[in-house]
Amino acid sequence: MTHIQELVLKIHSRCNIACDHCYMYEHADQSWRDRPVVISEETVTQIALRLSSYASAHRLDSVSVILHGGEPLLVGPTRLRRICEELTRILAPVTTVDLRMHTNGMLLHRRHLEILREFNVKVGISLDGDQTANDRHRLDRRGRSSYEKVLRGIELLRSPEYRHLFQGLLCTVDVKNDPVTVHDALTALEPPRIDYLLPHSTWDNPPPAGNSDSPTPYADWLLKIFDRWLEQGRPMEVRTFDSVWSTLSGGPPLTEAMGLAPSDLAVVETDGTIEQADSLKTAYDGAPATGYDVFRHTFEEYVRHPGVQARQLGIEGVSETCRRCPVVKSCGGGLYAHRYSTERGFDNPSVFCADLRTFVDGVADRITDRALSPGVHALEELRFAQVELNRTLLAFTNDRFAAHGDWSEAWQLLLRLDEDARTAAELNAMLAYPYARQALRQGLDGPPPTPWLASLLVAVAAGTQTEATLAWEHPDTRLHLPAVGTLRLPRPGRIEVTTGEDGFRVRHAEGTLRVRPGDPDSEHWRSLQGVENGPLIDDADPVRGCFPASVTAPLDLDDRDLFRKLLTRAFELMDDRLTDWRSQPNALALMTVTPLAKGAGIQLGVHAPGALGVAVDCEPEEILLRLPVLGRRARLAALRDTADLTLAGSPAGQLLDDASEFLGAAALQDRCESPDSEARSIALKRARQALEELAALPERELTETGTVLAGQLGAEWTEMDAQA
Repeated sequence: MTHIQELVLKIHSRCNIACDHCYMYEHADQSWRDRPVVISEETVTQIALRLSSYASAHRLDSVSVILHGGEPLLVGPTRLRRICEELTRILAPVTTVDLRMHTNGMLLHRRHLEILREFNVKVGISLDGDQTANDRHRLDRRGRSSYEKVLRGIELLRSPEYRHLFQGLLCTVDVKNDPVTVHDALTALEPPRIDYLLPHSTWDNPPPAGNSDSPTPYADWLLKIFDRWLEQGRPMEVRTFDSVWSTLSGGPPLTEAMGLAPSDLAVVETDGTIEQADSLKTAYDGAPATGYDVFRHTFEEYVRHPGVQARQLGIEGVSETCRRCPVVKSCGGGLYAHRYSTERGFDNPSVFCADLRTFVDGVADRITDRALSPGVHALEELRFAQVELNRTLLAFTNDRFAAHGDWSEAWQLLLRLDEDARTAAELNAMLAYPYARQALRQGLDGPPPTPWLASLLVAVAAGTQTEATLAWEHPDTRLHLPAVGTLRLPRPGRIEVTTGEDGFRVRHAEGTLRVRPGDPDSEHWRSLQGVENGPLIDDADPVRGCFPASVTAPLDLDDRDLFRKLLTRAFELMDDRLTDWRSQPNALALMTVTPLAKGAGIQLGVHAPGALGVAVDCEPEEILLRLPVLGRRARLAALRDTADLTLAGSPAGQLLDDASEFLGAAALQDRCESPDSEARSIALKRARQALEELAALPERELTETGTVLAGQLGAEWTEMDAQA
């Protein structure tokens, strides 16, 4: 069961403008007429107590409370402060409170903003574009434009002292407006995010078609903005666009309006009534109602309500038409309210079904790179592409942290090492190290990965006997140099490392440690050991925990020797039984093996190309059988990292995986001492089925790289079938 993480709290039930597309006042449900204009202090307290109890019972790390209306700023500054104080007083001891507000912005003055800043209330503002677009629907109650007043509120919100509160702009789509003009007007205000919202409509009350004869006017409108957004370099988040991009790439949906994620939202009205999503007001009178209120009911009861449960079912909660649709993971059947018809209730696709399908397909076409990647032909080309990807991630990271002192110093050393052919080659080798990708990905969202970059550059400089000095704050008692070894420090803290012909030395608060080439393992220093003609054993890299199973602590010398003997025997078996395995297209470009906990088996690292995890109690025969299978997966993962194999979101991706896996399963029987001919035959049959389904798809589903890969798999199947 999905927990409630977001509460829409109606603190005022009236509005100071009269939008003719408003779901609250202009659509089927008119329950606002019978509710208090302003929420009472008693109701706020009871809501906070109910939510606090729920958050405590379910150990929620955070809850979001969105102050909503009507127009929430109509409560006035004094009431606004009391509401924020009460919510914070009751919720903050239990969970992190994320306060937000959705407003039309007309009343946003400095006095309000001081209160919002005090309680860190993030603000989203409704604006439909330039003045012409905005005034189509968003006029005040005397029929006058609201545009200039909203713009004044936004400009105040954008001032330096309040800018951090600006959450974004919400724009309701009207296809009569020019999409690029609307988008440019919104982007000129430099919001951190834009939401483009389809107008609330149902099968009983379809959306206006505007002036277009197109069967998909809303998709056409959004795709013109999508093209403009790409042209601009994606300067801010656009939630609908980012959500479709995420789902097409195998990620989660990012908006309630699209995708199959279960709803985690509840609405509480000014009288304490607990309701479902208020967009349901557009369906029929009473559609959001549950019969519950915060004085008599808990949020545990609310999440068990049948209407709420219906929105927790994922793929099973959409219509049969949607379940058969290839873009359902991105579309999700559309917003729940938009599915309604009197005849079938919510058991329909969205009334925007054709638009959503066209929009998702259009995004897929635009984000798919169809060019041929040389990496599909040769392992060396694939390795080169991996290094280039890491260099791109490194450049993005530098863009974020160029002003950080220690990072900047490390970057200058990187540039110097990159200028010389000898040290540049070593730098590329280090950037190909499996855990580089993992460290760089962490740096995209977290603090600057200065210790990782500095350690990598020290390894390059030490390996090439280059004179260099670098200082930084090191957060650990281990200084791990990729592909080299680990130095134990007396404590975390600031260190200075100097490299040269005689190795490197590390100055720290308590003295200096020195490591020279060929130094034996000691109390302070331990070099990485490898398998002859095989990978390094890396049991100490600080970002090695990228396996589904737990990694071990650094092994003691005896355990490390046993582990090396295990790997040595496994690679001897590989070379004996599969003499050409290292040169095969599906060979794993293996650089490191990391010991895993007992019983973990053999696993590939996630976002760590070239990293293999092997349980310390694994058997050499198991490695012999599993490594070629994992090699196939690793090759496909590496190809997908650097090239598009299929149209984004296409079922062709799974078919390529299936064909490769079943071919691997058939080949596995060829390596067994007692092969199972029936299992081999079944695997080949399933591989053929996947290849035939792949061939039956439209040509656009595969890129040039994917087409070459499919051909390779087909040729492999033909050869294996002939051997039968």
